[in-house]
Amino acid sequence: MSSAPLPLKGVRVIEVCNVAAGPYCGMLLADMGADVVKVENPDGGDTLRSWPPISDGYSENFASLNRNKRSVTLNLKEPADVEVFRRLAQEAQVVIENNRPGVMDRLGVGYEALRALNPALIYCSISAYGQSGPRSQEGGFDLTIQAMSGIMSVTGEPDRPPVKCGVPLADFSAGLYAAFGIASALRHAEATGAGTHLDVPMLGATLGIAALQTSEFFGSGRDPVQLGSAHPRNAPYRVFRSKDGYFGMAAGNNVLWKSVCNVVGREDLLSDERFGSPTLRAKHQDALLVILEKEFAEADTAAWLQRFRTAGVPCAPINSYSQVLADPQVKHMEWVQPLELPNGVRTRTFASPMRFSGERLPVLRRPPALGEHNEELLGPLRSAMESQT
Repeated sequence: MSSAPLPLKGVRVIEVCNVAAGPYCGMLLADMGADVVKVENPDGGDTLRSWPPISDGYSENFASLNRNKRSVTLNLKEPADVEVFRRLAQEAQVVIENNRPGVMDRLGVGYEALRALNPALIYCSISAYGQSGPRSQEGGFDLTIQAMSGIMSVTGEPDRPPVKCGVPLADFSAGLYAAFGIASALRHAEATGAGTHLDVPMLGATLGIAALQTSEFFGSGRDPVQLGSAHPRNAPYRVFRSKDGYFGMAAGNNVLWKSVCNVVGREDLLSDERFGSPTLRAKHQDALLVILEKEFAEADTAAWLQRFRTAGVPCAPINSYSQVLADPQVKHMEWVQPLELPNGVRTRTFASPMRFSGERLPVLRRPPALGEHNEELLGPLRSAMESQT
């Protein structure tokens, strides 16, 4: 790693978050060098700490979202702890919270209360539906937001029951939007001295990454539907069955389509009117699937992947996570890094995938034990408060 300072070095972030969306946002900022102080309830802390897999009493799930942070414990229902929190926030540039709208206000640590102490503060609130509106008081988790947002209506095979995406898209898209918003607001605050209250709804973030589907509805008036692995606009662009299994192949333009026809020895398909453009191929992709899978049944997946790669057609095996994490590209990029847990257990984690001038972002701190940094961070604040009384 380069010795150059990370982009957010010197930025203090207070994170008051549980489970996924908020902690993921905090970790993204911490990876960029921010000093992220995770404020947890002394009675168990972030609920993700109890999620398996548990290694000698410490959750590796929690570890995967909380590297590069420090942990302190405060009970924000206790006035003395609220005052400590207010002092922490007074010295910070950012506060992240993912409680239901109104909770932080009732505790006396909402945006308006903290802005009075720190006008340049960036206060980021992540919630299910937003800080205002008819659904603002409804709770939500990744599953319910996937259901509400339309994701489940387009996920899975046609005429089958709704299924969610296996990766928690609603949680992590909200975390990404929040981190982007905070980074943008920091630049504004540095230039003007004025902070802001960022409202990041999981529903809005999930709709924001669904541009393919929302534009289909706006342009046609029709609801997008389940297509399995297929694409509504392009073909061939899906998972195909081979002699011994499955593989993904995406020929999203006419040049690649010509290459596919050459690879399978079916140049006659180039003159078939049904397949003359990506749109036409998508319209007739069920018929195209039958034609291509008849050819693909003649060889195994590895052979087809080699042929398509040689021809420059994007393709991939259907990997398990153990397979993709062992892929030579993952190894080359050094994305999997060793990680020590507070109990001394050595494990691994997927680090930041980004590089700056060819240098990967480091894991600077192991994930914290609950309240591990109480004395370091809260001790001086409490001493100062006592000296003023």
